[in-house]
Amino acid sequence: MTISVDLNADMGESFGPWRMGDDEALLGVVTSANIACGQHAGDWDVMAATMRAAARNGVGIGAHPGFADLQGFGRRRMSLPLDSLGNLVRYQLGAAQAMARANGATVRHLKLHGALANMASESKEMARACYEAALSVAPEIIVMVLAGTAQQAAAAELGCRTACEIFADRAYRDDATLVDRSQPGAVIHDPATAAARMVEMVRAGAIVTTSGKRIPSRIDTICLHGDTPTAVAIARAVRGALNEQGVTLRMFEGATV
Repeated sequence: MTISVDLNADMGESFGPWRMGDDEALLGVVTSANIACGQHAGDWDVMAATMRAAARNGVGIGAHPGFADLQGFGRRRMSLPLDSLGNLVRYQLGAAQAMARANGATVRHLKLHGALANMASESKEMARACYEAALSVAPEIIVMVLAGTAQQAAAAELGCRTACEIFADRAYRDDATLVDRSQPGAVIHDPATAAARMVEMVRAGAIVTTSGKRIPSRIDTICLHGDTPTAVAIARAVRGALNEQGVTLRMFEGATV
């Protein structure tokens, strides 16, 4: 049986003259892009340029909403009422849709960013509020979820199109959530290590945690963070290693979970 998987990256995170990551290089390797919507990172010009480049490269475009926290890069936890949280997601998704349409593209998926994503991976209620908000704007959108967490449970309840994601450059706890960035080894910088982990997980159909535990999981897409200094090298290493194992890299289609 042929195995296929999507390779995605978070990008569009530059702001004005401040540059973050090498989006052009990444877009030559990945099959999907999660583009910042101006609240945790990015701005209107960066969004436009990144979407044009993604469309030019045949890369699937996703909205990547986060907390309104430019200084903290969306990685600081915030407490918002669920209705306000929903509006925050709608606001960013709407901006992404408008910018994509103006540049001859469409937004096909949504993925939560940073602390918002981590909190939603722990709280099904919070995840559901975010996804219901997105679906109220774009009923056919594919929701990208952190596999094996409350995000996936919320998407399953909603019956929406879903893509289950694992991370190439992040370590896992035994509950399938990510090791906090403040902990040693939470972020993986070595391309060879990241590539070997992804081959192991994709072939096993399971998330492998830092303790060695294997959590069986549907795996539709692999993520790496565009702001990591070795992001391009990791992307190339992961793609190369998977191809060597006969795994096809292609854009995910999205299916219910």
